[in-house]
Amino acid sequence: MLEIQAGGLVTNTNHSASFTRLQNRNASTGIDAVYFNPAGLTKLGNGSFVSLNNQTISQTKTVLTDYGNLNGTPRTYIGDVRAPLYPGVYAVYNEGNFSLSAGFNPIGGGGGAKYKTGLPSFEMPISTLPLGLTGSGIPTSKYSANIYFEGTSVYFGYQFNVAYKLNEQLSVGAGIRIVSAKNTYKGHIKDIMINPNQPAFGNEYNGSNMVSAPNFFLNGSIAFSRLSSKSYDLSTALALAMADGLPGETPITDLSAEQQSQIATLFGAAGIDGTGMNVGTARTTLYTLNVQFNDKGNTMAYYKNSTTDKDADVEERGSGFTPILSINYSPSDKFNFSLRYEFKTNLILKTKVFDGKSAGGMFYDGNYTVADMPALLAVGAEVIPIDRLAIAATFNTFFDKKVDYSGGNNVDMIKRNYLEYGLGIEYGITEKFRLSAGWLGTNTGILPEYQNDQRFSSNSNSFGFGAAYRISPMIDINIGGQYSINADYEKNPPVFGAPQYSHTETYSKKTTIFAIGLDFYFGKK
Repeated sequence: MLEIQAGGLVTNTNHSASFTRLQNRNASTGIDAVYFNPAGLTKLGNGSFVSLNNQTISQTKTVLTDYGNLNGTPRTYIGDVRAPLYPGVYAVYNEGNFSLSAGFNPIGGGGGAKYKTGLPSFEMPISTLPLGLTGSGIPTSKYSANIYFEGTSVYFGYQFNVAYKLNEQLSVGAGIRIVSAKNTYKGHIKDIMINPNQPAFGNEYNGSNMVSAPNFFLNGSIAFSRLSSKSYDLSTALALAMADGLPGETPITDLSAEQQSQIATLFGAAGIDGTGMNVGTARTTLYTLNVQFNDKGNTMAYYKNSTTDKDADVEERGSGFTPILSINYSPSDKFNFSLRYEFKTNLILKTKVFDGKSAGGMFYDGNYTVADMPALLAVGAEVIPIDRLAIAATFNTFFDKKVDYSGGNNVDMIKRNYLEYGLGIEYGITEKFRLSAGWLGTNTGILPEYQNDQRFSSNSNSFGFGAAYRISPMIDINIGGQYSINADYEKNPPVFGAPQYSHTETYSKKTTIFAIGLDFYFGKK
């Protein structure tokens, strides 16, 4: 999943312009409390209320690798994530002690990442071709490929709440969120080229020019298959001749000119000098060459299949439900405390492959993948020490240890639950104009098994700032900006189980957000 700050590994919590400018809204008693604090909505008073928000999100993901076989290491792969539309829509109706509310937002994902040169995991298998071919006796020094990858992820949340005011201090709420999830993967690996030097396949493979890898391996497969067949046929013919009384010690120079030419050709292809060899030794050698040529032909066929163009056009869809409970407690008009618990969301995504574009068998049409979202405990507090000054605090715990992030493969990827915490401050310059700023930090509890170049998480710090202005008694406008930076994470991923391919990958991520929101009040506050 493509995750957008703020939030947990797969859950977004930045769901209003007010959040963007303050970073701490768990104790909200405004209209965005539909998401942050449903029980607190009873403090809005009687009437109807609507909030319309949008955030424009820009995120850069960077993967740096020193894998030595890649062209021009160290290499940097950059993924650009863009989400020009990231809505938060909320509606509330209050009557007496009851509050009914509904909301819509991207509860997970929300953007699309484009890697114009692919990712290390896509290019690394290709980069080992020169080394592998050279080790097999086909000197090769270069490769090239056209690689592109784009992934999108959005989990829309449709939330419905009911809240009840027990007394002036205490309110309770309950709700349900319907989560509709969709991931898409599009891309290709094509036009793989190499510069082999292998005279056995013809003069065109002389190491001076780049040639199509699939074509080279196809020709190689055919050539070795023919050599294997000839070795087998000639070895069999000599065996029959020896069975008919030809001594094994007979020099091969006593054979027919045609047989001598065939033997010389086969020995030459294998780099063997047959001078002075007798018929018995030649027969044994030809039998051995048959096995070797056949193995090389199979290897060439494998390389041909692995370097053939691959395209991906895949979609994953699924839906789930999230029960939600909340409590709001206000012992005085100077202090507000909130507690919200979201239960685990069970999500199973079904894979759809379009036009057979499965990335070479990476995806399978009709497959199911576990994509659960963790339970969440959200705590918030707001204190008003003096008139016009408010201080807000947040503490969130995402129960990741109860979620299988391996997609059903039963691999332990979580060491401890993900934590989120922050502090924000708002000051009213006038009765209509308010300024705010806030900070939100995270502490991730992932194990190295979770991290890869397509999905990674590290501790982060987010800083928000902005303002609110009361246009009229019925309309407020909120404007905010946010900048988030994740700490670099280094990993030494295994490659093909071979220590000689040891390398380091460094993952980093930065996010910028601009938000605007309008709050409408159709009742007396």
